Amino acid sequence: MGIDRADMQSRIITMLKTIYDPEIPVDIYELGLVYGIDVDDQADVKISMTLTSPSCPVAETLPPEVEQKVTSVEGVNSCKVEITWEPPWDKSMMSQEAMLELGFL
Repeated sequence: MGIDRADMQSRIITMLKTIYDPEIPVDIYELGLVYGIDVDDQADVKISMTLTSPSCPVAETLPPEVEQKVTSVEGVNSCKVEITWEPPWDKSMMSQEAMLELGFL
């Protein structure tokens, strides 16, 4: 029996919503920092994400935190975070919820 990718992806997103950029009171998922979540047949997860800027103070600590928390999701075998700068992040990538929270709407 194969894994339920949609269910696992939903649980991963729930976990990502518990991880916050320390300078912005919004989680990394709603900020639009997560570009992709791929789950393979072995339940290994690859997350493509960015940071708000290349000089982000959590550039060294945030990716390992994401890997550790996603790996703790039931059924996930492993997690690897790939940081990308393309496309560059900007505030238009935030969800409406994040924009409301930060007063942009």
